[in-house]
Amino acid sequence: MPGPVIGVFGGAFAPFHNGHLRLAIEARDQLGLDRVHLIPTAQPPHRRGSAVAGATRLAWIEAAIQGEVGLIADDCELRRQGLSYTYHTVEALRARYPDQPLLLMIGADAFAQLHTWHRWQALLSLAHLLVCARPGAALLPSAQTQGFLASRRARAADELRAQNSGLWMSFDLPLLQISSTRIRQLLRHDRSVRALVPDVILNTLSADDRAALIADQS
Repeated sequence: MPGPVIGVFGGAFAPFHNGHLRLAIEARDQLGLDRVHLIPTAQPPHRRGSAVAGATRLAWIEAAIQGEVGLIADDCELRRQGLSYTYHTVEALRARYPDQPLLLMIGADAFAQLHTWHRWQALLSLAHLLVCARPGAALLPSAQTQGFLASRRARAADELRAQNSGLWMSFDLPLLQISSTRIRQLLRHDRSVRALVPDVILNTLSADDRAALIADQS
């Protein structure tokens, strides 16, 4: 039988904020995940890379998750050369956890563009997809992926535990209207981001890191 379920949550995390943290905790607790790997991207293929150094973004995650059981800051993409294709990241995790279900956590926007991802069909042979969206949002596969995904939708976490890959399921986001884009906009206008970013990050934010966030277009 497959082992405990492992969540995979990647992003620029510029900055890592309370919305990211709460989503990881909600997924861990509601779905009974054994662990959630939080993976800062290095060179994403679909967008500009972050102006904030990868080591800084990794350190922010490490500080924010301190004391949270099962949340892991994972630098696998930062250590890998070339573009940060999600397929390669999940492939490496599958090699580390050959018998455990993997849940790749993606947003509704990414789900709508899944057909543009590198080896997206093969990705489902390595992991499940957990599509995170606002409560009540209608999640439909794109025309290009609809046929492939039509029979692969799971309705409960037990279905994800029963096999280690191949399904997708929707997951309601916690009601926190927080985004990295808004945080950077507030910083550009010299406005407070208190309660949007974990205090352990905000209280140690250097002038250089603040300037990098203001310049960031990721």
